[in-house]
Amino acid sequence: MSIEQRARNFLSVLRHCQVLGMTVEQADESGLVIKLPYSELIVGNPVTGVVHGGAITTLMDSCCGISTVCYLDDFEICPTLDLRIDYMHPAEPGAPIFGFAECYRVTPTIIFTRGVAYQHSREEPLAHVVGTFMRMGKGTLESGQVRPAAGGAA
Repeated sequence: MSIEQRARNFLSVLRHCQVLGMTVEQADESGLVIKLPYSELIVGNPVTGVVHGGAITTLMDSCCGISTVCYLDDFEICPTLDLRIDYMHPAEPGAPIFGFAECYRVTPTIIFTRGVAYQHSREEPLAHVVGTFMRMGKGTLESGQVRPAAGGAA
């Protein structure tokens, strides 16, 4: 199975990502790009239409977490240990937001990720993110289910 298909499978089992309409735009050895379309569901200020910061946090936590499939040989359960987001400026109302994430270090127990949220160009980020994820072992994605390896926790 290709890296992109593994990323799509991972995203497809995350209900909050489905509700928000997120899609995998790119997934390969260089990292992952996920698109969050603009909708009323993510508006934080109904007067201005500005996107709520929580929607960007959801996008970037999901993007960093799913980026692990770009670097690991097999799917592993990797919950978020820590996520730091530095917001640079608000998102433009009406336009989709993209999240890019890459793993920059993989150890036997921790995966370190970094990325940006942007609309028009990665060089003009809305936010910078760094995240760490705990490796809990191999699991499988079958029939929309995430199953931990034997003895692992979900």
